[in-house]
Amino acid sequence: MALTLDGDLVLAGAGNMGGAMLTGWLAGGLDPKRIVVQDPSPSPAVAALLAKHGITAHSTMPDRGRPPSVLLMAVKPQVMDEVFPPLAKRAGPGTLVLSIAAGKTIASFERHLAPGIAVVRSIPNTPAAVGRGITVAAPNQHVTPAHRALCDALLGAIGEVGWVDDEALIDPVTAVSGSGPAYVFYLTECLAAAGVKAGISPELAMRLARATVAGSGELMRQSELGPDQLRKNVTSPNGTTYAALQVLMSDKGLEPLMTEAIAAATRRSRELAS
Repeated sequence: MALTLDGDLVLAGAGNMGGAMLTGWLAGGLDPKRIVVQDPSPSPAVAALLAKHGITAHSTMPDRGRPPSVLLMAVKPQVMDEVFPPLAKRAGPGTLVLSIAAGKTIASFERHLAPGIAVVRSIPNTPAAVGRGITVAAPNQHVTPAHRALCDALLGAIGEVGWVDDEALIDPVTAVSGSGPAYVFYLTECLAAAGVKAGISPELAMRLARATVAGSGELMRQSELGPDQLRKNVTSPNGTTYAALQVLMSDKGLEPLMTEAIAAATRRSRELAS
């Protein structure tokens, strides 16, 4: 089923994440005539995508004579306070404001909007670039089931979608999934570095690490088994994997380190939002 809207979708910010979403919407059949892009300098790749579909990138939002159906805020958090207030004046009672900006609370948008407007704060992650992201969203009190369904359709263009009703949970979500790709990339670096120290060439060690992490992720995605069972399936009693896991699963191993890391990222997320 094609992605449809009754009115315009304003995309403020056509960077990496905004461009990924735009790609997904167009692939999903959204009418390019419904899309209004506000970005003074889109990347060459996004500019080519816009040109292909006859979409113009504007420095400021043009007057289309009616409030948009969706205001999707994909600009960097540090410029949000400059970009959003003029757009907020264009919002009507039926407009949905959807943010993918880290550290910007629902209240920070509501203070620029008329009472009663639906606002959704969401956190995607970078695998959205290949359609394998996951986004978690939190609604304000004015978000209806229809708004949720629309968000599911828009955010689903870049991967999975989940919801939390308590906005405070966005901070640990940011720590787990928003920042999570960096942890996986660092794990890949460490795995390759350990291989080099064991005598493998740097090129082969990195090739092994990348393929192992990517392949394991795809296996986990496709499998009906949980990660604990997949781990057990690889682990022979007293074998090589068992020996390594005795280190990784020790009291000073990966789980306490990851718990500490998530706590640090959660604290920082709250600091940025305050």
